[in-house]
Amino acid sequence: MDLFRAQGFERTTAAEIAAEAGVTERTFFRHFADKREVLFDGEAVLRDALTAALADAPDAEGPMAMLFHAFDAVTPVLEANRPFSEPWHQLVSTTPALHERSLAKTAALTDALTMSLQARGVPEHRAALAARAGMASFVYATLAWLEDPKLPLAERLDLVQRELKALVRAD
Repeated sequence: MDLFRAQGFERTTAAEIAAEAGVTERTFFRHFADKREVLFDGEAVLRDALTAALADAPDAEGPMAMLFHAFDAVTPVLEANRPFSEPWHQLVSTTPALHERSLAKTAALTDALTMSLQARGVPEHRAALAARAGMASFVYATLAWLEDPKLPLAERLDLVQRELKALVRAD
């Protein structure tokens, strides 16, 4: 992150990242397909944590409540990673190639949530709709928290969940 901030993403090479990490460029490419993946390495950890929490969520209130249960479960990890997440967000939001990768990773995460909901017995169309709406809500709350940390992420998620329920009731 320090290299990207000092030199910019486009001007930083994989060789420089490897040298900064104390490994060879060859070792770097054994772990990452390209330099963009360095920034998205935690996506698999987040996916696994969300799907595990979703599998354990109570199902009495339906798929959206199950999703927010999973989002609440990963909140402590995200809050602990804030020192990395804040500059990460700034870099990703201002670098088109990274923004595109972020959207692809979010889509893959949404697909994983859809499959997890289906595994819980939610019909495919409802699982897909809930996962998309839930993921959009999670991203919205997380970005709002990164841009203005006055409210903890857990409170942001709670506000978004209540607003989402109010929107549904209003129709």
